[in-house]
Amino acid sequence: MASASLLKTSPVVDKSEWVKGQTLCQPSASIVRCHPIAPSGLTVRASSYADELVKTAKSIASPGRGILAMDESNATCGKRLASIGLENTEANRQAYRTLLVSAPGLGQYISGAILFEETLYQTTVDGKKMVDVLVEQNIVPGIKVDKGLVPLAGSNNESWCQGLDGLAPRSAAYYQQGARFAKWRTVVSIPNGPSELAVKEAAWGLARYASISQDNGLVPIVEPEILLDGEHGIDRTFEVAKKVWAEVFFYLAQNNVMFEGILLKPSMVTPGAECKDKATPQQVADYTLSLLRQRIPPAVPGIMFLSGGQSEVEATLNLNAMNQAPNPWHVSFSYARALQNTCLKTWGGRPENVKEAQETLLIRAKANSLAQLGKYTGEGESEEAKQGMFVKGYVY
Repeated sequence: MASASLLKTSPVVDKSEWVKGQTLCQPSASIVRCHPIAPSGLTVRASSYADELVKTAKSIASPGRGILAMDESNATCGKRLASIGLENTEANRQAYRTLLVSAPGLGQYISGAILFEETLYQTTVDGKKMVDVLVEQNIVPGIKVDKGLVPLAGSNNESWCQGLDGLAPRSAAYYQQGARFAKWRTVVSIPNGPSELAVKEAAWGLARYASISQDNGLVPIVEPEILLDGEHGIDRTFEVAKKVWAEVFFYLAQNNVMFEGILLKPSMVTPGAECKDKATPQQVADYTLSLLRQRIPPAVPGIMFLSGGQSEVEATLNLNAMNQAPNPWHVSFSYARALQNTCLKTWGGRPENVKEAQETLLIRAKANSLAQLGKYTGEGESEEAKQGMFVKGYVY
């Protein structure tokens, strides 16, 4: 745990400060009287880390670069390792994560890496701190802070994301360990509604997390993932996404989150994975950019899309289509499987394959770097990279 002397804090803001200079109406049994709010010298602000938050967000949202999401839980990492015949041990997880963070020249294409808690405190197989290896590559270390999804009582078999309890001291400790941004993933399911309850719960949880993160020096990645599951068309996804993002920004504002010090990790607007009518990259770009223009303030520095089970090539093509004209925000990527899939299979758990696997990772990273710049052509892609990775009911 970080020492108190090293942590920066911000004053607690009373609710009355949100409406400073206005009047609050107090109802009584017979008459309504309005009482003016006394002026106060207290200024509402994101946190004493404000300048640093803006600098970090801009660094991650830098031209031609995006985020490597390698924050799989130990259980999920075990599934990935099992797919290549490896046992889920700390040594195997360490070996794979070392392969990723130490790929030569990775920082040319990757500006941030989201880590699981074990990885934040882990060393490489050579004994160097994972965090230090990333910083040497000019990659900002980040940390997954949510505690996963659990059933949402009173909903239509939907979920909510837990992890707010104890988040402030955990975030302070992560900052001391070298993390400079955070990620909180919640989900919205279209086949299950989504219910108004589930949407509001997702938005409120994201807003509280974002506020707590900024108070502790971490740039929050705001991620309400609209799952690919379902047979719905692209118009239905667009409709739901507009509702979700309207709620998210309403509650972000209520919680005094500084928009210049956040990053977004939205789903692209696509048809459901089981929809018969597929969308072209241009259609995905048109719908997604229309959503962003209607819902996302230009003060937000970066929009780092998740891949959500798209194939490696599909995710890159869609990103490229969105960058054919200038956007008010840095439109980039925060991919996990869409960067790692071919790399993992190439490695296969064999030390002699590490170099080739790293080269495969760099190929994918470079492809998405080009897509961020709108210069990706799709030429020379392997058949493996074209394989879809959607898993119905996928548990992260």
